Amino acid sequence: MVASNWLDKGTLFLDEIGDIPGALQPKLLRVLQEQEFERLGSTRTHQVNVRMVAATNRNLLEMSNRGEFRNDLYYRLNVFRSCYHRCANAGKTFRPWCRTLAEIYGRRMSRQIEHIPSATMSALTSYEWPGNIRELQNLIERAVILSTDGVLPNLCPQDQPWVA
Repeated sequence: MVASNWLDKGTLFLDEIGDIPGALQPKLLRVLQEQEFERLGSTRTHQVNVRMVAATNRNLLEMSNRGEFRNDLYYRLNVFRSCYHRCANAGKTFRPWCRTLAEIYGRRMSRQIEHIPSATMSALTSYEWPGNIRELQNLIERAVILSTDGVLPNLCPQDQPWVA
């Protein structure tokens, strides 16, 4: 068996694992359980030692109960579970998220955000965020780009979704 240097001892992130087709689920399960795989078209087995991180916006347990997601794969993936609430339901953590994102994007763009006006924060906290954290990140990044004098402007959508 040959080690795959390009993947071995790294982290493999599988985004939207709930969308993986049923035909691929047993193959992924084998990688997780046996720590080995064959490349497409090859008969050589490669061993890997990777940390697997998976994300989804679906309820995998319900999908598993309905037979839409393999039970054994669900339990193999569910070793350490971390749940994040939608932005709209974030409660006390939402304001610090906004401040942290403004700080991160400010550093990246060499702009210091010193103040988020209460009207801006109120608009951010009252918006429903159908695009969840990605929508919030994008909006904060745009606001940092457009900021003047260290003040984060209010770019929150009013009644209609904001279109880039």
